[in-house]
Amino acid sequence: MIAFVSGPVAALAPDTAVVEVGGVGMAVQCTPNTLSGLRLGEHAKLATSLVVREDSLTLYGFADDDERQTFELLQTASGVGPRLAQAMLAVHSPDALRLAVSTGDEKALTAVPGIGKKGAQKLLLEFKDRLGAPVGTARPVAGATAPAGWRDQLQAALVGLGYAAREADEAVAAVAPQAEATAAAGGTPQVPQLLKAALQTLNRAR
Repeated sequence: MIAFVSGPVAALAPDTAVVEVGGVGMAVQCTPNTLSGLRLGEHAKLATSLVVREDSLTLYGFADDDERQTFELLQTASGVGPRLAQAMLAVHSPDALRLAVSTGDEKALTAVPGIGKKGAQKLLLEFKDRLGAPVGTARPVAGATAPAGWRDQLQAALVGLGYAAREADEAVAAVAPQAEATAAAGGTPQVPQLLKAALQTLNRAR
């Protein structure tokens, strides 16, 4: 198993970082929150989990060991593959997930794209004795606190991908109506989806 990768960041994409390890570029799938902490050319160390399939080898990267262990633990539930597990960590920190499970918070789980009410109820039952109790301050990652939280996270993610602050500001402004409409409807703006929309506006502008 590849427990971590360490080296300079060679490239950044909306959902991937390439870390140079011994002259080899390792492509690592990451959440926007993890990507926002990376900078091109700077040294990075990511905890990793290798997912092996018949037709692929995919390396998932995390800011720390707690995220990686939670990612692997989430996949012990039926119906939860690596992509859904990563989506859950894109929306909530490990402690926020532990808190949601310990308090039976369906709404927190349905904030994750791909999880409906019935799916949330099923996961709450399956995770009840697996995730454990929160160990620190539970902090949502993808805008599940104040509605304005998505702005700072989206800005940081875009700057982390190499865009200038001015370009990031313009992209954030471009997707603001989409985020505000989601919030007005009682939903939670999701940073991964907003990041994709923001990148599309930046690509059109170039």
